[in-house]
Amino acid sequence: MKVPLLDVNAQNLPLEAELTAAFTSVLQSGQFIMGPEVEALEGEIAAMVGAKHGIGCSSGTDAILLALMALNIGPGDEVLVPTFTFFATAGCVARAGATPVFVDACPVCFNIDTKKAAAKVTSRTKAIIPVHLFGQSADMDAVMALAGEHNLFVIEDGAQAIGAKYKGRPVGSIGHFGTYSFFPSKNLGGFGDGGFLSANDDDLAERARILRTHGSKPKYYHKFVGGNFRLDPLQAALLRVKLRRYDDYTKKRQANAAYYTEKLRGLPGVAVADPAHGVHPLGCGAGQARLDSPSAEFPPTHPKGWTPNAKLVLPVPYAHNDHIWNQFTLRVTGDGRRDALKQHLTASKIGCEIYYPVTMDQQECFQYTSDFCRSDCDTAHRLAGEVISIPVYPELSREQQNTVIASITAWLQS
Repeated sequence: MKVPLLDVNAQNLPLEAELTAAFTSVLQSGQFIMGPEVEALEGEIAAMVGAKHGIGCSSGTDAILLALMALNIGPGDEVLVPTFTFFATAGCVARAGATPVFVDACPVCFNIDTKKAAAKVTSRTKAIIPVHLFGQSADMDAVMALAGEHNLFVIEDGAQAIGAKYKGRPVGSIGHFGTYSFFPSKNLGGFGDGGFLSANDDDLAERARILRTHGSKPKYYHKFVGGNFRLDPLQAALLRVKLRRYDDYTKKRQANAAYYTEKLRGLPGVAVADPAHGVHPLGCGAGQARLDSPSAEFPPTHPKGWTPNAKLVLPVPYAHNDHIWNQFTLRVTGDGRRDALKQHLTASKIGCEIYYPVTMDQQECFQYTSDFCRSDCDTAHRLAGEVISIPVYPELSREQQNTVIASITAWLQS
């Protein structure tokens, strides 16, 4: 059975009548820039993410850039960013004229390692951008404590985590700004590019709104040099149709992730970090590390090592996080094993992807940054050689999941 990594038509086509009606409404309105559909979506998303202000943007990337511009971050400034993430986070820092300072990753949740971030704060550091990678929140208590200690701005990159929560609080509502993406592959996927910026501070939100439309208020009177970062009414109208079903989409992703864990965790060679009893010694939080599989320990490069029997490590949410599973990302330990699994799954017609094979500090375009900016990222480098994501989208059937599980089981036994 063929199992795609993502099937957008399985989600969108059942809504064809409603989506067509939304399109027709915008067409007949003649309002193709800003207007009531954008304003309605802004209010609905802001309420969902627990923010006072919502600002529709042309993409998740532009939302990050807009936040940086609103905070007046530019040449001479440094911004702490995770090195294990999608390019847009660091790319926007560079586009703003600031310097990205790359920080290592937590091997359990894949998010920014706040202890290592603290070691990279300098007199030029102006902000930190935690990315809530794969749908799970970063350690926001630690991020906010670090920011408070050094008077830093916090931009939460929630491109993969809209609706995820940290200790009951929606991500994106904790820092100065939250940014989100409506790229078609995201949990709330649109029909092209689209993004969102959230804020609780009135002045910052107003500055961002002005910058979103070329820095003008009123029209033709420019307070700042801004950009064209507006969300289209058509995208807003179509997204509002899907937003009504978003809770259901999330529950299905969570159920699919739980099913993978249930079926895979007992297999020989599979390890699961258990946050309820502490986490990996190099991970976020306190306590002793523990793995559920009795046959697995930590790898030799870690304080407690991992035996060769532990081929796979399953992803887990921390107890204080509501994980929304944009990706279900496995770690495959051992030289060449990850690529071997990818080849095996691909041969079995099972969609899979490597997020991300090259860390930001290793990217050619960032080699101009200092050794300090690119130092001490060993965990992220290891993750880049181990991670692989398998299908977890809401419309995935149990039959399809069982096909994925059977294929992984066969690989483990080979």
